Amino acid sequence: MDWIRQLLGVAAVISLLLVSLAWLRRRGLLRPAGHGGRARKLRQLEPVDRLALTPQHSLHLVRMGGRVLLVGRSPAGITLLESAEWQPEEEPPR
Repeated sequence: MDWIRQLLGVAAVISLLLVSLAWLRRRGLLRPAGHGGRARKLRQLEPVDRLALTPQHSLHLVRMGGRVLLVGRSPAGITLLESAEWQPEEEPPR
């Protein structure tokens, strides 16, 4: 009899989570991952390229709004190496 109460409790919690998820989606407060189009345009921080120098050292090119940042990553931390205006290149046709 005790396991039935536990099973009902788990079912109630899962139901509550599903109802909350549906409510958040209806209100527009939750977007599924990979939601294309508009969500991609709103991104302010986007990785552009990465170059591994050693297993522990790498360079990262990151677009932040209208700027592009070159940062270096090492075991000591992350360092901003260069910053410039973002000038996007034409993407090749797919």
